Amino acid sequence: MLDFFGGMKMAALIKCPKGVVPSVALIFLFIMANLAFGKMMTFEEEYTYQASEYDSKVSCRALALEQIKRLLLEKLGTYLESETEVKNFQLTKDQIVVLTAGIVRAEIIEEMWDGKTYSLKAKITADPKDVAASIDKLRHDRQKTKELEETRKKAEEALREVEKLKKELETAKVGKTEQDQYDEAVNRLSATDWSEKGYALGNDGKWQEAREAFTRAIELDPKNVDTYAGRGEAYYKLGDYRQSIRDYDKAIELDPKDAVSYGVRGAAYYKLGDYRQAIRDYDKSAELNPKVALLFVYRGDAYLKLGDFQQAFKNYDRAIELDAKSATAYLYLRRGQAYLALKNYQQAIKYFDKAIELDPKDAPAYSFRGIAYFNLKNYQQAIRDCNESIELNPKDGVLYYHRGVVYSELGNHRQAIKDFDKAIEVNPKFAFAYFYRGIANGELGDYRQAIRDYDKAIELDPKDAPAYRNRGFAYNKLGNYRQAFEDLKIAARLGDKEAQDYLRSQGISW
Repeated sequence: MLDFFGGMKMAALIKCPKGVVPSVALIFLFIMANLAFGKMMTFEEEYTYQASEYDSKVSCRALALEQIKRLLLEKLGTYLESETEVKNFQLTKDQIVVLTAGIVRAEIIEEMWDGKTYSLKAKITADPKDVAASIDKLRHDRQKTKELEETRKKAEEALREVEKLKKELETAKVGKTEQDQYDEAVNRLSATDWSEKGYALGNDGKWQEAREAFTRAIELDPKNVDTYAGRGEAYYKLGDYRQSIRDYDKAIELDPKDAVSYGVRGAAYYKLGDYRQAIRDYDKSAELNPKVALLFVYRGDAYLKLGDFQQAFKNYDRAIELDAKSATAYLYLRRGQAYLALKNYQQAIKYFDKAIELDPKDAPAYSFRGIAYFNLKNYQQAIRDCNESIELNPKDGVLYYHRGVVYSELGNHRQAIKDFDKAIEVNPKFAFAYFYRGIANGELGDYRQAIRDYDKAIELDPKDAPAYRNRGFAYNKLGNYRQAFEDLKIAARLGDKEAQDYLRSQGISW
């Protein structure tokens, strides 16, 4: 019995479970760094694996690591089940262990190999309150739970395969084929460890490290669909959407009925602006699993980008039918954006009002409502909404840009420039912010700075006709008529009506 109140307690040698590699010496040590709930706790284990003649240093480490990790997770799981709010989640002990594997990571303290035995000392350090909160979040994420369950299942299967092959190797003549099978089973076991590390790192938001962990898992077991999906998610979170698509291509190749892989690949295509391909992937995902509310939200977003408002509304309605409680605030926001695009500003405001009522901290809802008020020429309310959105999310450059546009319309160009400066500071590739800053500088008579702003806007978007037109007028103000007409001709060829009318009035063709 562990003594939870006596600080540190040593246990005697524990017999190796039946069926596991023989001659294993196991010592476990349990330490509680702080007994108060909500403080960091540390669990330590020592494990010694006796190598057989078929084992290498690599296989010994993989097998010892799997065993010590299982023991650590069991101990942490037992504590969480009995001492924290996890006991109210109605989870089995095995489910708690599975979810915990995707949250915490075992840290190797010491390891030693003498050619016959492999000794490991490892620990898990965690705040039980934080782990309990993460378990609560994960248990509501069906896909993540499924992935972790599959990973643990594969680890169990690989371990059973290792034990089976070891027995066969001990009683039969060993050839290269049998040894290769044994090594492959060990690799699959090791791959599951790397996969669980990847999930835990992703849970901590360490996506670069998660990507590397999943890459290692793929190297060890290149036929595991979950590791490609895991790395695909890591690439997606890192903003490398093309590589994310390649990983989901492989995941779909290995499992053509994986609805989630189609859905996330669709999200990657959406990020790249390929909305039609995104919809095709969403269609396939919905065909395989028609009860995921967010999938219909995302498909509605893609239709919205294509200007198909009827299909967008149809998908949003379906999402509400499937999950009215959790999806509603987001969907009111999306519906408001659709009406904003249709220039039905009063209707848009109604939906933004509802989104804010349901989620008073929804920064985009305030910002877009501000745009609607701006278009209704209610500039003061627009400013108030923009202020609120920035207060809620001061790191979003788009929110500063929106407020800058309102200040420009009010004639407060200096304040507008400050907001555009901030938007560009947050996102140096924000073409619209450069464009509108150019307008503000032009209104202040600083045509040279305006030209520099239009230069940058054109660099970021070479087909921005209004930027060429405005730059042309700025050159005209400076007396550089040749450059002015060159820019106006380009704007006219790109379809800018104001540039076309001006050149026509001057008798100049383009």
